[in-house]
Amino acid sequence: MTVRETLVSRIEQVAERNTQKVTFVNGDDGETLSMAQLHLEARTYAARLQALGVGPGSHVALLGPTTRSLVTAIQAVWLTGAALVTMPLPMRMGAIEQFIEQTRNRIRRSDSSLVLIDPELAPFVLPEEGDPPFLALDELAAPAGAGPADFRRVDIDPSSLAILQFTSGSTSEPKGVMLSHEGICNNLTGAVAAAAITDDDVIVSWLPLYHDMGLVGLLCIPLTLAGSLVQGAPQDFLARPIRWMRWISEYRGTGTAGPNFAYALAARALRRTDEELELSQVRILLNGAEPVDPSAFARFIEAGSRFGLRADTAFPAFGMAEVCIAGTFPEPGIELRTDVVDRARLEVDRVAEPVPEGTEGAVELVLLGRAVPGLEIRIVDPDSGAPLGDRLVGELTISGNSLTRGYYGQPEATAELIRDGWLHTGDLAYTVDGQLVVCGRIKDLMIVGGRNVYPQDVEKVVGEVEGIRTGNVVAFGVEGRHGAQNIIVVAETRESGHLDELVRRVVAAVTESVGIPPKEVVLVEPGTVPKTSSGKLQRSACRQQYQGGELARV
Repeated sequence: MTVRETLVSRIEQVAERNTQKVTFVNGDDGETLSMAQLHLEARTYAARLQALGVGPGSHVALLGPTTRSLVTAIQAVWLTGAALVTMPLPMRMGAIEQFIEQTRNRIRRSDSSLVLIDPELAPFVLPEEGDPPFLALDELAAPAGAGPADFRRVDIDPSSLAILQFTSGSTSEPKGVMLSHEGICNNLTGAVAAAAITDDDVIVSWLPLYHDMGLVGLLCIPLTLAGSLVQGAPQDFLARPIRWMRWISEYRGTGTAGPNFAYALAARALRRTDEELELSQVRILLNGAEPVDPSAFARFIEAGSRFGLRADTAFPAFGMAEVCIAGTFPEPGIELRTDVVDRARLEVDRVAEPVPEGTEGAVELVLLGRAVPGLEIRIVDPDSGAPLGDRLVGELTISGNSLTRGYYGQPEATAELIRDGWLHTGDLAYTVDGQLVVCGRIKDLMIVGGRNVYPQDVEKVVGEVEGIRTGNVVAFGVEGRHGAQNIIVVAETRESGHLDELVRRVVAAVTESVGIPPKEVVLVEPGTVPKTSSGKLQRSACRQQYQGGELARV
């Protein structure tokens, strides 16, 4: 008989075992405590939340950078039976007004009854008329008030809402993804089994806790199932990327995760450092927040090899909030596998025809493994919905025991998302012997001259042009004459002279790579390409800025 669990029941089991630890790192300093001690503190927080009327059915918004208090508050919200509403932070402080507006919008759309806010952010986001009460995290943690003995354990329905996770907004307006206790527990069970995670593992994370990869993927596994945790903050990694490697070395980390740009930054830091680091114990380097760049992964592993990093640690995966995070995982301990296919057949015929490596006009895509236990994947024709066989490109759909309940307050979007028990991801993909390969997003696809051009192919080659900021390039299509699409490239640069020559190099690189020159190359100031709170490129927002003449051109 299947036991229906909740995050709280699992948290209590981990605390009772008292074998796992959590270390909070702040820059180069660390503070270690047991999961049992963290749980005791969370009971105190929960008791104070209960005194404020928080309980089953409540929605609590949480806004703040990664700290011990934030993690304690996350657990406390679940202990009360309330749902956690994740509130992203701005990637760039220059966008503070937009951040405040988006935060208010999310608070109201989520029907939050309380907002827990970091005291340093409180002066920026003040409650307005109609807003729920705001409570600073330091007030929740104050010595005065209820203690752990005052916490009243509540019965939690496994099907009830645990997290309201807003999507990144990379292709459309962010939506509130409803994740239940049962769904998250099922997904974490499958992820732990697929990655063979045990209590001997040490997970190192700096990923933001308002993002599903950081919150569900890396925090919740040690908090509710297996392994110990080393929790850093995004700002500490971004300030000095070598810290990520330093934390892994010092705390004997065995697993971690990051997007393409993080591995690129870390590779550069590893090549420059003269520190003595120990990376031989690492077994999982997960990348799954976006289409995986095999060259970035390879450069990182090469840079880490002198510190004992092995090639079989690469762990390219597919995940999304709508399945509670883990979608497909490769087999642990297998070196990165790629599929080299003919670009023309892929773009024109939607067929992934394999060709020898080095073939002119070939494209290399990463194999992302098979569905984690509890899920099933299927590729279907985007128009008819008919299932497609291996190496035929269509829409990725997923069914199983950890699908979202839908988008909060958006029944039409939910009906479009889940049809006949299958979740339609909006991703173009194909399979190779049951393993998933993702090509790109349907909404981002550029159709030029009868070819399906994927923007990330253009963005990657432009990012390699000297003078262009890697990871800060956006490609999108705009309608031209007679309904045909033209490719527009927006790229950040720090260059101030010879811009015409830089544009010519970008045009040449794109033409050589994909065979189609961009209609226009727009060079913009550093830090102005629109991104989501998790660092993903916002192509639709960039297109709107381009069409509205709002880009910060150099």
